[in-house]
Amino acid sequence: MTVTLAQLETSPQSEHQDPADAPQGATVQDPATGADIPAPASASDPAETDGGGDGSADPVVVRDAQDFGVYARTGGWTFALKVARSVRPGGQAAEGTAATKVSAKAFAELAGCSPERVMRYYKAWDMAADDGLVPQFEVLVPGEDIELPEADVWLSYYTSRNSASSVRGQAISAAAEAEGIRPTKALEVAENPTALRAAILADPGTAEAARGALLDRMKEDPALQTEMARAIARTDDLKKAVASEAKAADRIGYVRQIVENGQIKTPAGQTVEAPAELRAEAERHLSLLDELDDSEEAGEWAGEAYDTVKGLVAKAVEEDPALRVQERRTKFYSSLQKATKVFEELTLDEVLEEEIFEDDMLQRLEALQEAISSCISTLRRATTAS
Repeated sequence: MTVTLAQLETSPQSEHQDPADAPQGATVQDPATGADIPAPASASDPAETDGGGDGSADPVVVRDAQDFGVYARTGGWTFALKVARSVRPGGQAAEGTAATKVSAKAFAELAGCSPERVMRYYKAWDMAADDGLVPQFEVLVPGEDIELPEADVWLSYYTSRNSASSVRGQAISAAAEAEGIRPTKALEVAENPTALRAAILADPGTAEAARGALLDRMKEDPALQTEMARAIARTDDLKKAVASEAKAADRIGYVRQIVENGQIKTPAGQTVEAPAELRAEAERHLSLLDELDDSEEAGEWAGEAYDTVKGLVAKAVEEDPALRVQERRTKFYSSLQKATKVFEELTLDEVLEEEIFEDDMLQRLEALQEAISSCISTLRRATTAS
């Protein structure tokens, strides 16, 4: 059907008729040129506006969709194949199927990217070929398509980071493989310390993983040990926390030593066999401590175990006459040694030379002399009586 100019003139609304209102398949006059043009399709028909609802999609769109489907299934292998079949491996003669292949540099110039990027795809294909996953370069022909591996395998061979080729990158990749993760993940974290810091600050799970990793690394890194110790010593809250944990660890060690060795250390420093009752009590407290989760504070439990066992040690000493006598003798002798050492360290020459002598000093020495004389007399009487 054709809508002529005469028909448009006789219509009451012809002066204002919108070309979009014309019947489908008709022609209307272009107001600007006066020429007959096809009337536009109705926008109300979904089949006309869907662009492919009836299967007649634009070939360019079809090609894009097909390319997308191929990439969704194969991932980076799609582009690696283009490199592998078009780039000549180093040292290979330009003959046979390789005659039309080019160098990585030439391929990069044609692609508008860096040779390094091309070589990363090249190396990924090379490693996969060594594993028998894809064909070797030599059998590939430019333009030839082959069946490619699944997309999720690609990242096991490809790294998009230059750092992967460095000594540091190789160490990170090796550690990642040992942990059973993709090297690209570890390299990405290593190249973005700020993101790692943010994750540690925001997420307790990440912080716990970082803590465990640092502890493992410090076992083999004395320099890191020193840095961590210095950082803790300079932070009051951390220093207090370390002191508290060290105290708890010492107390747990005291209880554990009794259980494992069957011996106790008396207040005076003697080491003797632990009574059965005391050892049983130490075992009970130690089992409670060992059952604590890593997240539970051990300080309070350690203090209770230590105080209980310490009290039993003192009781054991008092209930054994021979041990009690030896304990007091050892304690007295230890105090005497300390007093002797302190007195021997007094330097009278400095007192006289620097004129720092005061009457109070002499009075204290005289009092000390009297105390020593009294102590000597008491010991002599005790010796005579015995």
